[in-house]
Amino acid sequence: MCGIVGYVGDQEAAPILVAGLKRLEYRGYDSAGVAVLNDATLTVVRATGKLRNLEGKVAVEMPKGRIGIGHTRWATHGRPSDENAHPHTFEGVSVVHNGIIENHLALKAALKAKGHVFASETDSEVFAHLIRESQRAGKSLPEAVRVAVSQIKGTYALVAITEADPTRIVCTRESQPMVLGYGEGQNFIASDVPALLEHTRDVVFMDDGDVAVVTKDGVELTDRSGAKVVRKHTRIDWTPGMAEKNGHKHFMHKEICEQARAVADTLRGRILRSEGDVHFDGWSMTEAQVKAMDRVWILACGTSWHSGLAGKWMIETLARIPVEVELASEFRYRDPIVTRSQLAVAISQSGETLDTLAAMREAKSRGATTMTLCNVVGSAMTREADFTVLTNAGPEIGVASTKAFTTQLVGLYLLAIKLGRMRGTLTKEQAQEHLTSLAGVPKVIEQVLLTEAKVKEIARKYMHAQDFLFLGRGPMHPVALEGALKLKEISYIHAEGYAGGEMKHGPIALIDEKMPVLVVAPQEPRIHYEKIIGNIEEVRARGGQVIAVVEEGDEHAKSLANDYIEIPKTSALIAPLIATIPLQLLSYHVADLRGTDVDQPRNLAKSVTVE
Repeated sequence: MCGIVGYVGDQEAAPILVAGLKRLEYRGYDSAGVAVLNDATLTVVRATGKLRNLEGKVAVEMPKGRIGIGHTRWATHGRPSDENAHPHTFEGVSVVHNGIIENHLALKAALKAKGHVFASETDSEVFAHLIRESQRAGKSLPEAVRVAVSQIKGTYALVAITEADPTRIVCTRESQPMVLGYGEGQNFIASDVPALLEHTRDVVFMDDGDVAVVTKDGVELTDRSGAKVVRKHTRIDWTPGMAEKNGHKHFMHKEICEQARAVADTLRGRILRSEGDVHFDGWSMTEAQVKAMDRVWILACGTSWHSGLAGKWMIETLARIPVEVELASEFRYRDPIVTRSQLAVAISQSGETLDTLAAMREAKSRGATTMTLCNVVGSAMTREADFTVLTNAGPEIGVASTKAFTTQLVGLYLLAIKLGRMRGTLTKEQAQEHLTSLAGVPKVIEQVLLTEAKVKEIARKYMHAQDFLFLGRGPMHPVALEGALKLKEISYIHAEGYAGGEMKHGPIALIDEKMPVLVVAPQEPRIHYEKIIGNIEEVRARGGQVIAVVEEGDEHAKSLANDYIEIPKTSALIAPLIATIPLQLLSYHVADLRGTDVDQPRNLAKSVTVE
């Protein structure tokens, strides 16, 4: 895995491929390469490390040709090296691949028995050999690709070119994202939309099993049997500028600062304040179905799982439905009790997270109605769910998710209000109050962002810490978990998030004068506030350094903290949206001061499309 680009047209391919790969750098990678066809001559250039290493090689002698493929690799099978970098080539066939071939050892053994010699440690190289084996038997490139994938156990986004057929690119997918871009006299392939935006906004998201034959004049889509299929064209509203830094040092910083706009876009067109209700395009559940609903499953991973934990508070509070928040990677490997009277909500920024997609399919196969809360129109989850709520956050490039998290919280709050109204647990007037609070969130976020200078001072003070503890109670517990995740992701400081009530059940043993403890302490719900103040006292008694996120005017909490960050006073269900932003800023500035790669932290990829 990670980034794929392909081009065929009237322009030189290599510069377009490298530029496309640069727009996919956010996905994380450890090597990169391109393969370009010039008539029937194939040139492959690969390099370990950052794209600038590949650019340096390409600049020395630009491979000529108007058709080519490129890839940025995140190592799964085989160490990062030039030999293991994609594209992989065998006897004039060149391929790039995202995913994992589970039966690659058996396939390699069979191919070696036929005289094939492998040049890498990867599983992906198997595809080039399988395709060439079919070509030896007289099959065309599209036929050879179909034969190759029929032998594969695993997942793939596969793109292939060959000297034997120098005018066509063939690509296919199974549980890995692949998007086709349509232009005039040129066409494109990519694993994600940003690679295409400089050239086209007319795209088709491929489905599992689709095979595309791409030439400069058009695209032919078929299924694995060769029967023609038609897929919907999607117009992407994102501009290339939306995926640029716009003067910010890092994408993560830009995306933190975009959250007021992102939340406003998530709310736009959905708040029916006069009716005290919420409008979702494509909502398919009847009032009878919602009233009969006996459980909501929230299925997610990582940051999206944290938003789901906050969503549980929202839905149970407003709609009075039991909610189970499940790690998608665990849900799919047990025997969950799912029925037709239940709703399964799959949350994913990309809509392609493999574990979450599989968990959603599992819930659907057992009869649940499925919904996805997602940021990418046309992604696999949006195509397979019964209905979709798009977060409308715009492209999120930084690996550490920020605006995706806050817009997910907004989407879940809207869902809670919608379910509450349909079930009769929320009156019109109560819903109007919640919707009014939500409508004011963008302005509150702008206020919170004004604390950045103070947050940076605090970051400088604690940037050398080896460990961090984050504490929160009730709806602030997910915020603590998310704050700890952000810090560890980008600064590489060990950090743990805990429910405040659990501190005495283990973590308190770690607290000493070297341990910063960040406590999220808004004043509502009052019972949680009183208890979290007790946690602060316990940390102080053991010499720990307290950083408190407190509401404006809370002089008591401020007096107990070594350092504090003020946020506007708000309701208990809005507070997770607001309190998380100082934690994002703190993590960002700690990482930046430590000199880490903020946008592309080591070992992480933006979209986790393998297990």
